[in-house]
Amino acid sequence: MDINRYKPSYGIECKHLVKLTDYTTEEIFEILYATKAMKSKFIAHEDTRILSGVTIALLFGDTSLRTRSALEIGVRQLGAVCVNLPYSEHDMRAGENIKDIVNVISRYGVGALVTRGISVKELDNFCAVSSIPIINSTNESSMPIQTICDLFTIWEQRGRLEGLKIAYVGKGAANAQSLIMGCIKCGMEVALATPNEFSVSRKMLDNVRQFGHITVTDNPVEAVRGADIVYTDSYNYHTAIGEREREILKPYCVNPALMSFASPTAKFMHSLPASRGVEVTAEVIDGKNSLVLVQGENKLHAIKAILAMLVK
Repeated sequence: MDINRYKPSYGIECKHLVKLTDYTTEEIFEILYATKAMKSKFIAHEDTRILSGVTIALLFGDTSLRTRSALEIGVRQLGAVCVNLPYSEHDMRAGENIKDIVNVISRYGVGALVTRGISVKELDNFCAVSSIPIINSTNESSMPIQTICDLFTIWEQRGRLEGLKIAYVGKGAANAQSLIMGCIKCGMEVALATPNEFSVSRKMLDNVRQFGHITVTDNPVEAVRGADIVYTDSYNYHTAIGEREREILKPYCVNPALMSFASPTAKFMHSLPASRGVEVTAEVIDGKNSLVLVQGENKLHAIKAILAMLVK
């Protein structure tokens, strides 16, 4: 489906945003068009305080810099207020009940709960009982906000999504899993190059193949050949890798030699934070074809669009 021929209604049926597997192509397009509108209003200095009087709660189980900053700034630009809820595994083990958490905070007038580092199992439990939208920024298997941001960035920079080739190279963690699902659903050609020790789960690949073809290889050159977008991500964010793992991943470092196999107009993407010299060289990430700063900028607008679409 061509996003440029799609006519948005600025409405979606999905109540929560936990993983893009739950979203149709049309619903992804709706959020991308809303992101475009939010960015246009931001550039024109137009008032976007459409959530005045709403409270957005953050429940973060691990640290964050860009996502938290974009959330807190974006919530304020929407006219809402942001509160941080304390969270610890100790509280959960001590008998804190998920149903009680969401039912109580909804009575405080909270319009949505944005989580980070909350497991798939716990998020499923939240969604099963929550009367307010649950928005997953990151957990061990999915990063839907980042993927929305990345899809918008590609559309904005290349003018289309359908038919473009994206190559993901490196460690097949949560970001890779979200990205390949979102790209396949938007009609992109996807190639995934990971070492066998760090591959995307078979279950996720089976899910992705329901929506289109994906090339899976352990050869980064094969994946990158002819790609319009080359994407990699941090290997050791939150979980440091050892020397053995570093050696396994070394051939997947995105450097000028690897980029030379991509399209002559290929762009590089990375969600940050980046370890220069590990998963990508400084020449690539700081070069003229890098979109990492645009991605960081667009996360603000994607977050605002998601909140605007989900919070009633």
